[in-house]
Amino acid sequence: MSGHTLSDGTPYVIRVAEDPADREACFSVRKEVFVAEQGVPEDLEYDAFDAPGASTVHVLAVTEDGTPLGTGRLLHGPGTADRTGGEPSVGSLGRLAVHRAARGSRVGAALVGALEEAAAACGLTAVDLHAQTHALGFYERLGYRAYGPEFLDAGIDHRAMRKPVGGAGG
Repeated sequence: MSGHTLSDGTPYVIRVAEDPADREACFSVRKEVFVAEQGVPEDLEYDAFDAPGASTVHVLAVTEDGTPLGTGRLLHGPGTADRTGGEPSVGSLGRLAVHRAARGSRVGAALVGALEEAAAACGLTAVDLHAQTHALGFYERLGYRAYGPEFLDAGIDHRAMRKPVGGAGG
């Protein structure tokens, strides 16, 4: 999708993970961050939206030598209504994960930007997400606004957030 540079000068790209190897790299990053670091049970981490053919866009940040740095996904279309308040023009950004070594290098922000571009390309007007409460500031800096009360997901405090995309003020 686009080229970027880590704080140490290492170039990387973000691309849509369309082939099986890229999808496996996405799952590898998620396993490292969510399962190993945060203790999310593996059976909760992966779901029907990870299956081939789901209305999901996975993106992958990867160095030129193929080292995966981070990933995220966008849910849209059938089956996503419970995550977006039933609004078909709203997508759901989730599973944003960046390897520890790449944190602080704006990889997460670049991944969110790529997912917002994908949302606009799908004709969506906004993106919702469920942010871990420690990450609220990160998403607020990217233009997301929190709404509703805190809630637990996989034993971790979260808050719903939303941002318009495309021609809807994003």
